[in-house]
Amino acid sequence: MTTRTAQDSRPPLILGVLALGGGAYALLQSLVVPALPVLRHDLHTSTSGVAWVFTAYLLAASVVTPIAGRLGDMYGKKRVLVVTLSGLAAGSLLAAVVTSLPLMIVARTIQGLGGAIFPLAFGIIRDELPRERVAGAIALVSGILGIGGGLGIVLAGPILQHLSYHWLFWIPFVVTALAAAAALAFIPESTNREPGNIHWLGGVLLSAWLVALLVAVSEGATWGWTSAKTIGLIVVSAVAAAAWVRAETRSRHPLVDMKMMRLSGVWTTNAAALLLGFGMYSAFILIPEFVQTPTSTGYGFGASVSQSGLFLVPTTIALLITSPISGRLSNVLGSKVPLVLGSTITTLAFVVLAVAGSRWEIYLASMLVGVGVGFAFASMANLIVEAVPPGQTGVATGMNTIVRTIGGAIGAVIAASVLAGHALASGEPEKRGYTITFWIVVAVLLLGVLASLAVPGRERRHASSVELLALDAPTESRKAA
Repeated sequence: MTTRTAQDSRPPLILGVLALGGGAYALLQSLVVPALPVLRHDLHTSTSGVAWVFTAYLLAASVVTPIAGRLGDMYGKKRVLVVTLSGLAAGSLLAAVVTSLPLMIVARTIQGLGGAIFPLAFGIIRDELPRERVAGAIALVSGILGIGGGLGIVLAGPILQHLSYHWLFWIPFVVTALAAAAALAFIPESTNREPGNIHWLGGVLLSAWLVALLVAVSEGATWGWTSAKTIGLIVVSAVAAAAWVRAETRSRHPLVDMKMMRLSGVWTTNAAALLLGFGMYSAFILIPEFVQTPTSTGYGFGASVSQSGLFLVPTTIALLITSPISGRLSNVLGSKVPLVLGSTITTLAFVVLAVAGSRWEIYLASMLVGVGVGFAFASMANLIVEAVPPGQTGVATGMNTIVRTIGGAIGAVIAASVLAGHALASGEPEKRGYTITFWIVVAVLLLGVLASLAVPGRERRHASSVELLALDAPTESRKAA
């Protein structure tokens, strides 16, 4: 019987496959944002109807991510990754050919399976790569989420201008199909497994509170924040979340181990993810909207969809450069350092936006967003991986991804509400609306800096992980007996 070593695993090839799949998912998340007006026209629907093209993707990804992460920990990360990539490809193929809103929403829901790619990728990296390369590899794959998000907004304009909305999905379909085939061929199956069963009640309750919360957040501005539907969904979310925590705490095989979620290295990193997600998604939405504002308002640049995407090119380039640097900093100084650095720089980016009055200031802020997010997001995955036992990597990083997404959804809704409350006679937001929104993001990101400072050092995270294993050991002994 032969033993596979990490050196046999061809780390560059594994990383390439994971980056390819993660990049396709990130592209699909952001490509549709600039295309929503086009989709509204071509699919013959309303503004609120077409919003579900984005919301369905968000909801499905949030629900599937921790469940697939748990399945990967239990049954093999490669197996679940191939299924995930295949689902993402199938959803992209369907979206590329449909011409009606209901079918597009179904396609986007299927695409949401791709949300599991990142936690599965982090687990595969931890299992297959030499220890000294893990931090850098995780940082690189983490950066792909931000890089793909920025690149999607940049590419959407030219695709819509020269082709059609169908190509927003044909291109990711080809990339994802290649990634699925490559994963099947080149990624070895991990021998690290976490025994147990799927706690389906926990999965149902997790899905219930996530869906209720995200629908309330997504539709609150349309329904009204004090409407019965909005308040009712928030109440349902709170009750379901409380029931979920109780059910997971009492389960012998929880979907999400609550002891793990209480680790200082986990909850502080998740708090930082929530607040920094608020900032990153706000940047991806606010910068293009700001520069597309007509010059007749006295402050806008009158940019087209394609031109507005160019303002995020510095973000994408900075993410590409800083994500691997974050990995090297994690190896040398610990992952907390790039998180604090990244959250601070992202805050500075929104200070620049709040006072910006020229193109070069927008480009500067865009670059700072890329630098800050590149450092912060790349370090978060490493912080979670360092804080939990190997068998809980998938579900722990999956929950971190969900928290970041929730932060982004809340940020987008708050930004839209503030801008809607400060409209000119033409219907365009007034400059003051953007200024207030940018300062709100600054305040949220300052809390993110405090959360990042609260993250324990490497030694304390490792000690907590060892303590969690020790707490679980008697339980496993009883089960064996």
